[in-house]
Amino acid sequence: MEITGILRIVLGALTLPFGLYFLTDACRNRKAFSSTSWAWLAGTGFVTNMLDTLGVGSFAQQTAVFKFFKLVDDRVIPGTMNVGNTIPTAAQAFIFMSVVPVDPLTLGAMAVAAPAGAVLGAGFVSGMSRRKIQRSMGFGLLAVAFIMLADRLGWLPVGGEAIGLAGWKLAAAAAVSFVCGALQTIGVGFYAPCMATVFALGMHPKTAFPIMMTATAMLMAAGSARFVKEKAYDAKAALGLTLFGVLGVFLAAFVVRSLPLDAMKWVVLGVVLYTSTVMFLSARRSGKAPDPERT
Repeated sequence: MEITGILRIVLGALTLPFGLYFLTDACRNRKAFSSTSWAWLAGTGFVTNMLDTLGVGSFAQQTAVFKFFKLVDDRVIPGTMNVGNTIPTAAQAFIFMSVVPVDPLTLGAMAVAAPAGAVLGAGFVSGMSRRKIQRSMGFGLLAVAFIMLADRLGWLPVGGEAIGLAGWKLAAAAAVSFVCGALQTIGVGFYAPCMATVFALGMHPKTAFPIMMTATAMLMAAGSARFVKEKAYDAKAALGLTLFGVLGVFLAAFVVRSLPLDAMKWVVLGVVLYTSTVMFLSARRSGKAPDPERT
């Protein structure tokens, strides 16, 4: 069986039990759901995952919405996004593995390295204090903003024609995927650094989609169960992201053909910078008062 077929089986084998575990936990704890409006969660899940499917990314946008409108406690934002976006991202992965050609070895190496980093990172993040998470997300979002700005200003390579990597380039790509998998667990999206890496190593821009979506789906499916187990997520918010995020994925993949993505990426860049600043300010305020949940 070819590598891509094996990846599909592995992704399904990871996603299905995770989905059952998450949905069972959410239903069991539905009486403890927050008072957050389902309309806000539905809109956030639908729109951000639709844009995610088009390559804009969803974590920065979701962080901004959760933070600005106070929908989710800062401490559980990373867990909520990882848990809630797992199934929508898996749907993206299955779609793009089928429609975009990419070297199976490159896809497999990066897709396996990402969950390895996530498994190591999830346990660490689930035990972090609110202030540490706020500061980590602030720095992470700042790094993503720099990559996005570099892309907007043409400082990064625009990619080549290759659909795969070999030798040191393949090893470097896998290493970056491992690190980004760990960073994803603190709420730093995988897409921007992954896309930058693929472009820098001379691959065709389209190959970034199956790579980053498959790697992200596998790392989420591998690491998100830890957030559920540690109760380091908002079950209602995660459920909203999942249910309506899947709808957004299929709309973008099969109905929406074009959006003003260039202008939209500038908007997202501004949102990322704003949210990074707010996270730093929140961390500063948290440092002046004891964290009632984590110390």
